[in-house]
Amino acid sequence: MSAAGERHSASVNRLLLLYAALYGGYGALSPFLPAFLETQGLGPGEIGTLLSAAMLVRLAAGPLAGRLADRFGAVLAFLAGGLALSAALTLAFLGSHGFVVLLAVALAHAAATAPLAPLADAMVLADGRDGAEYGRIRAAGSAAFIATTILTGHLIGIVGHGVGPLTCGVLFAIGAALTLRLRVTSAPVPPAETAEGGFAVLAGDARFRRLILAAALVIGAHAMHDAFAVIVWQAAGLAPRMAGLLWAEAVAAEVLVFLWLGPRLVARIGPARSLMLAALAGVLRWAVQAQTAWLPALFAIQALHGLTFALLHLACLHLIAQIVPDHRRATALTLYGTFGLGLASALMTLLAGWLYGQFGTGGFWVMAAVSLSAVPVARGLSNVR
Repeated sequence: MSAAGERHSASVNRLLLLYAALYGGYGALSPFLPAFLETQGLGPGEIGTLLSAAMLVRLAAGPLAGRLADRFGAVLAFLAGGLALSAALTLAFLGSHGFVVLLAVALAHAAATAPLAPLADAMVLADGRDGAEYGRIRAAGSAAFIATTILTGHLIGIVGHGVGPLTCGVLFAIGAALTLRLRVTSAPVPPAETAEGGFAVLAGDARFRRLILAAALVIGAHAMHDAFAVIVWQAAGLAPRMAGLLWAEAVAAEVLVFLWLGPRLVARIGPARSLMLAALAGVLRWAVQAQTAWLPALFAIQALHGLTFALLHLACLHLIAQIVPDHRRATALTLYGTFGLGLASALMTLLAGWLYGQFGTGGFWVMAAVSLSAVPVARGLSNVR
């Protein structure tokens, strides 16, 4: 192997480890944070208030960090600094007690962690990696999320809930160290763009707005599943262990699509049609969920998560790489993560709660309709190559 090939291979290996550390950290903390907060003395109302406030902070902090990273041409530095700060703040949970102190730590933690995943994606895209290579890197993150979630859940039963923040903090610190060893080829920032041309230019781009809307519709349609699927399954007589297997199957399908199927589909049918396929897979998934909790049917539709999330994400990143110039890439990715994924999920979760209360599983028909509405939106992106 040539020296250039060896350097490239070493860079990819570091990125694989970085994504494993980043998403492994998420897997160790996110599912178990509410239970940890309860052990620190918070009641249900306080936990809900804290998590809601943290979500609001993320909505503002993510795009702001992305814009600053673009403005100063320092995506790598912002990512390394964000990971280091996130590691410190995650460990700070362990020594914090009382609602006011925990709220302050949670808000600072939300601001630090909000841009991490979009900045990591921006760093990978800045080096011009193809879809197959990005898929392999991102699959490492999804696999690590599964592994650390399972491991943390096991360890909590042995040593207590503090293992979640501890594991996450250590993994984020490892991610910061790995980031400092990376080198990114960044395009120079045009002087005219340094003071302006971030949010306003992207908001004025009809293609970018259409992409965000399509992603929001497909991802938002997951809200009822994410909030109520396990409740529906258990009410139908499925044991918690089986519900866990169904959830794990969905993430395993996500890994498969990131790793192998997704890059091939995007290369063969294009990103716009891939986005349309993700939306149609959502229509099928939620329509079946609206009608039955028969186990074979559930196993079949859980596999569609690979299309409704992973293929969607790959298609959107490909479109962003084509639509958005390098010096706005971090801004675009944080806006996509904040509004196309995060805010859409939050708003649709509120709707899903009302729908489930009124119609039960019939509310999944609304989710199917929402996903279907993304098809004509995505079709308008078909001229982007």
